[in-house]
Amino acid sequence: MKKWVAAAVSLTVVGTVALPAAPQTASADRGVVDLWKSIKPLTTIASAMNTGAHPDDEHSATLAYVSLGQGVDTSSVIANRGEGGQNEIGSELGNALGIIRTRELQEASKITNITLANLSVKLDDPIYDFGFSKSPDETLEKWGESVAYERLIRQIRQKRPDVLIPAFLNEDSTHGHHRAINVLTVRAFKDAGNPAIFPEQLKEGLAVWQPKKLYLPATDKDYDVALPVGDYNEIFGASYSQLGEESRFMHKSQGMGRHVDEGPGNSYYKLAGTAGDNKTAVSKSSSLFDGMSFTFEDLAKELDTKGKDNKIVKDLKTLQQDANEVIAAYPKFANVAREVHEMKADVKSAIENVEKSTLDSSIKTDLLHRLQVKTDQLNKASMEAASLTVKVKPVSGELVAGQTAKVAVTAHSGGSVDISDIAMKLNVPEGWTAKPAGDAEFKKLGYNQTVKTEFEVTVPAKVADFNPYALPLINADVTYTAYGTQAAVHAVPDNAVAVLPATSLTLSPEAAVFNTLKPDEAVPVKVTARNYAPGASKTTVALKAPEGWTVEPASRDVSFAAKNETKAVEFTVKAPKGVKPGKVDISAVAKEGQTDTSRTVQVITYPHIGTTYYVKPATLTIQAFDLNVPKDLKVGYVSSGFDNIDAVLRQVGVNVTNLDAKAIQFGDLSQYDTIVLGIRAYAFRPELIPSNQRLLDYAKNGGNLVVQYHKPEDKWTPDLAPYPIKIGQPLIQWRVTDENSKVTMLAPDHKIFNTPNKITDADWQNWIQDRSAYNPAEWGKEYTELISNGDPGEKEFTGTFLSADYGKGTYTYSSLVWYREMPSLVPGSIRMFVNMISLKQ
Repeated sequence: MKKWVAAAVSLTVVGTVALPAAPQTASADRGVVDLWKSIKPLTTIASAMNTGAHPDDEHSATLAYVSLGQGVDTSSVIANRGEGGQNEIGSELGNALGIIRTRELQEASKITNITLANLSVKLDDPIYDFGFSKSPDETLEKWGESVAYERLIRQIRQKRPDVLIPAFLNEDSTHGHHRAINVLTVRAFKDAGNPAIFPEQLKEGLAVWQPKKLYLPATDKDYDVALPVGDYNEIFGASYSQLGEESRFMHKSQGMGRHVDEGPGNSYYKLAGTAGDNKTAVSKSSSLFDGMSFTFEDLAKELDTKGKDNKIVKDLKTLQQDANEVIAAYPKFANVAREVHEMKADVKSAIENVEKSTLDSSIKTDLLHRLQVKTDQLNKASMEAASLTVKVKPVSGELVAGQTAKVAVTAHSGGSVDISDIAMKLNVPEGWTAKPAGDAEFKKLGYNQTVKTEFEVTVPAKVADFNPYALPLINADVTYTAYGTQAAVHAVPDNAVAVLPATSLTLSPEAAVFNTLKPDEAVPVKVTARNYAPGASKTTVALKAPEGWTVEPASRDVSFAAKNETKAVEFTVKAPKGVKPGKVDISAVAKEGQTDTSRTVQVITYPHIGTTYYVKPATLTIQAFDLNVPKDLKVGYVSSGFDNIDAVLRQVGVNVTNLDAKAIQFGDLSQYDTIVLGIRAYAFRPELIPSNQRLLDYAKNGGNLVVQYHKPEDKWTPDLAPYPIKIGQPLIQWRVTDENSKVTMLAPDHKIFNTPNKITDADWQNWIQDRSAYNPAEWGKEYTELISNGDPGEKEFTGTFLSADYGKGTYTYSSLVWYREMPSLVPGSIRMFVNMISLKQ
């Protein structure tokens, strides 16, 4: 039995906003809550930035307190898109998961009212979530340290935060991605204000910026600041901890969010750096902003003390009074609107005075930035106070090159504020055109009235495919006048507007095994073509194969009667004689005139994030290798919904039945040679724990029970196994992240390595991302330890792959990441999994 002493700290392993919003449902108290959300930021000129590695890394309770509670201009900068994470709502992995997690991050940010940015800017960006890492050095090497650092410095110089807070510490027990962002953030605190660092940014018009304070996460035993995130906010009807968790619930693909009771609670931070006049605090505080200007009044005093322009000092004091009057007018919408527009006029005057002043350039730049932030916030507050709703409504969010489509921009007044001089503008990318079909300007907009402008949008003949991480292709700016001053609203469509290929080709399967032991068998391939062009169209669909491989038929003509119609065509692919083990790619091609296209459109849609798209090459990868599969092997698969292993097994000839709750609880389990539990199944299949004895009895009576990895929080307890298995904690230290790490077969004569496929060292090669996760720390002596494996320089695990005879049957527990390897057609993983499900005493 293996034993291990846990370290003191346990961290969650995994954890811009240029994307449209998920459709909102109406809420009775939305108006007054959103009004407060828009006016509270007018009371402060302070700013803060939280940095993290993945979506869901943000300090949500702190962001809620600082942004919603204090009104601070708050931003969150996240490095990658979380492509290497796990998925608790579907089987999407890689880029598709990154798209989901990015949208979840955006929706989470709306709840805490923060501004988002990602250092990763495109699909397959170098700043990619390549999987779990134990080293910041490895992370920065793979990301490209200079690229990541330049982008972080740029974000700091653009957003100019007074306070900088990395989400994690640089500790050995922490994910390497988290540590890397800590390293970069701590360094950037000193470098963002240095003109010698990335001087090319200054030539572009950015100015250097030195944050005033750097804080690191801390504990209640050693801290400088304790933020009272447990304080209850009557307007929101929740504490800041609860608001933070409400935002975390949006990270559904990562299973984030928990229910928090009302009551006191703090988030703790340690002051790690100061700049300028902001000396280290000598006593504990409940504010991140001690010693720096927080309000217009503070800023006026700061300038006055330095003997600066008296006119600017007076302007700042006026703005302080304006902000106070806006707050005093709440919750009367029309009164708030009047005060907001008076403040708008005063901000405009202050900007003009600053621009004409003889202030030092650095002070002038700082004031203009803060006043521009207020201008944007006042526009938002004006819209909320006037109960003005602006929408961008395309007839279709799915466009193709050369298409002309209609997009409507509407403005609706739900309040008593007199709105006049409304002007509609639709913004489209360079090379596109957007022509209003009617009036785009309106003199008046009365209560419960709507004005509408319909635009004809033409997409150029040559245009790039949709980038889910780019700014929305189509958006609108609507200007209007109230109380004698102009305001502006910026709006985007509810769901993504995407330029898609006229014909999308989806291959089934997208990855296939060619068994070299059966060289005469063909690979059946179905290609589903979808028409994204408006109206009827024709195309010719073909498969392009490498030399020596044959495809029948050579091509198929396809006709569509309408947009979104689908047609399926079938092909067979045959390998050349004497084909060797290896990988080949076969492309599906749609030929329209002189143009060939080969792209798949993966539609990604969930209620909490709306609809978006992933456009990728239409490719089938065929992996050739030898594979013995027992005839008539019957497997029951208990899926948690997070993997596609059952589909891979069917493809290689295994008879797989997905077991539902009724089958598990009441069915005849003895009909299956093997029953497999998917990753973390005990957490997501509630019938499993009450039925666990049935599963153990199934094994005891001669069945083969295979269980894939679990976390302790997945309701896993050691006694769920026939002989105890305890998962190692903290989880971060009980995994192997190097996919090329050496594997030693400790029991090479065991059936699992010999029947029906002979497993050799070659079967451990070409794995992807990692080897194992959440390895056991202790297990019963009845188990055979099948392998030893560890990351280079670390102690090897011997509990990764355990198997035991149990009664007349067998029980195998494995922490190997089959769910990544098998759909990626790693030959050794498939050969070994077939052996594992073929195991008999």
